[in-house]
Amino acid sequence: MGEDWVPAGVDMSRPSAARVYDYFLGGAHNFAVDRELAQQIEAMTPNIAETMRSNRVFLRRAVRFLVDQGIRQFLDIGSGIPTAGNVHEIALEAAADSKIVYVDVDPVAVEHSRAILVDTPNTAVVLADARDVDRILGEASKLLDFDRPVAVLLAGVLHFIPDGDDPAATVAEIRDAVPAGSYLLISHATADGQPAEVIEAQRLSGRTATEITLRPAAEIEAYFGGFELVEPGLVFIPRWRPDPQDPVDEHPERIGAYAGVAKK
Repeated sequence: MGEDWVPAGVDMSRPSAARVYDYFLGGAHNFAVDRELAQQIEAMTPNIAETMRSNRVFLRRAVRFLVDQGIRQFLDIGSGIPTAGNVHEIALEAAADSKIVYVDVDPVAVEHSRAILVDTPNTAVVLADARDVDRILGEASKLLDFDRPVAVLLAGVLHFIPDGDDPAATVAEIRDAVPAGSYLLISHATADGQPAEVIEAQRLSGRTATEITLRPAAEIEAYFGGFELVEPGLVFIPRWRPDPQDPVDEHPERIGAYAGVAKK
């Protein structure tokens, strides 16, 4: 495809985490510099694309679960570039009155999201850093009613916030902002059970503007605060409510990420 989808002012010479992710998901919205970095990472961690896809499949399963629990409002922070089967498609198919707000810090992700959603009612896109909770809530409240339950989705985003920026405080601010009956979804990369090459791939991620911080299960679980984790709790991604037809994954740790959903 051509590059007429690229917003003005975007630096095409520096890789972007959102575009690398898009590449791994089989999307078309990435540059040669993104593909080059993705291929370097993939050479050292051959299952990285499977990990990315597994995270997206988990998100789809979780959105269907949340709709079944009566949730009709979704705040997807760190949403990336929309690819097939994104949150709005799953939610609106399951419940036509669902409302979805996407938030991302990457202008390419945001501009393309807006183009895709231009004719989709009850959706909005916000350009904001995940750490800027006040701005996110202020913009999201134009569509979402924060007096009613909201599902906040933090799928594969908290590992982009370094320890020095206190991700726990960011998540606590989000937890405090939503009413009882709301849900918090988190998936997060980990070094638990991982071989040394995963750590090297983490170092390579530092070439983008968003380096990955791998965290252990206990630290990730603490992000849920006083929310109650739904079964099966915080588990490696393939073990979170797999569909009945899914084969049993005997080595879910190879995905290298945990997932959980909790209720306020």
